[in-house]
Amino acid sequence: MRRIVLVGLGDVELVRRVLSDLLLTPALRGQLEVVLHDADPGLRATAEALVRSLDAEAGARAVIGVSAERRRALAGADFVVAAIDVGGFEATLKDFEIPHRYGLRQTIGDTIGIGGIFRGLRGIPTFVELGHEMAELCPEAWLLSCSDPMAMTGLAVQLATGFTRFAGSCHAVCDTHLYLADLVGRGLDEVEFVTAGLNHQSFVLRFEAEGRSLYPELDAALAADDQHVRVEIYRRFGYFPTESSEHAAEYFPWFMRHKDETSRLGVQVEEYLRRSGQTLHRYEETRRALSAGRSLLVRWQHAEPASVAMLAMLTGQPKEVYVNVPNEGLIENLPREACVEVPALVDAAGIHPKRIGELPVQLVALNRTFQNVVELTVRAVLDGERRHVHHAAMVDPNTAATLPLHAIEALCDELIDAHGDLMPEGVRR
Repeated sequence: MRRIVLVGLGDVELVRRVLSDLLLTPALRGQLEVVLHDADPGLRATAEALVRSLDAEAGARAVIGVSAERRRALAGADFVVAAIDVGGFEATLKDFEIPHRYGLRQTIGDTIGIGGIFRGLRGIPTFVELGHEMAELCPEAWLLSCSDPMAMTGLAVQLATGFTRFAGSCHAVCDTHLYLADLVGRGLDEVEFVTAGLNHQSFVLRFEAEGRSLYPELDAALAADDQHVRVEIYRRFGYFPTESSEHAAEYFPWFMRHKDETSRLGVQVEEYLRRSGQTLHRYEETRRALSAGRSLLVRWQHAEPASVAMLAMLTGQPKEVYVNVPNEGLIENLPREACVEVPALVDAAGIHPKRIGELPVQLVALNRTFQNVVELTVRAVLDGERRHVHHAAMVDPNTAATLPLHAIEALCDELIDAHGDLMPEGVRR
């Protein structure tokens, strides 16, 4: 029996998708133990009811357990799927409302920017604890993270714990591949893709069919489209980026501070608050559906990366999955310790990332700007150095383009105070 532990249960839609894929696999019937952990007893109760409903409908005969104590949940695990959001919606709201008063505009704010930095400050200590505990209690297990900011938590786990069986799982690459194939009128299985970079800032390096580039066909399809940030980046840097235009806008200094640009390009300011509200709404909808006895099993194919990876390892049927893993030379012109996004072959023996070589110099320049924010945020936590919080914000592209240095420092200090005990001890006043 294989033990799958879910840590963090607030995103019920993720729980539903990941476990539907596993429970519907005939070869795994009667072979799975699912353990649910969250500090919140209400989330544990809802998740348990959901998983028992999915299991009964799928006829999977899984053993289902719930644990309020994380170490107990982790013991003997084969896979740990982490969807951790320390502070939840209330903390996210502070990440947007306080910068708004300083005149700093954000869109998603979960990976870079002020929002990404403070989400990292809250989440990194938990991931470091998790890495230490897995190294002790289940050293052969895979930690599959579905949590942002992935580049920060992946780097922190590697530097602080030495636990290397970390793989971040994100939809952005596969969603972009589907989008590009559709734009040129191709089925996804007709196109050869190679994409790499940092999570939420990767680039499609190869976009081919029948041995020729499809980028000229993409140019024709986009001829009249000058209304999206990712198209602007593609036209100027030569490779299509993976993240949505709303998200991509805050990775650069050229968009968010200019209201005419965000209006022209259709960038939805503070979009993440709406998405966070949708997550809360889905949670309440799930509770109502469970009370009414409605079906919640997801029977259609949706390629949830974490479940695709687990299924490949559990069944031995190889799959290509895009993962975020320690670099160690996979992308030669990014730091070896960086957590990079690359394709990987996943099979019964594990996750085997593919070497990319060097990224085009203009792309690695953009990644390095992002990586600077990542490294400084991680060092702020691991070194207990408050000044590195200021430094991370000062080199962040959108923040630096919008605010002077004294305002950036004041903003960071106000956010540290506002988040209180959610901040690492070393960076508090």
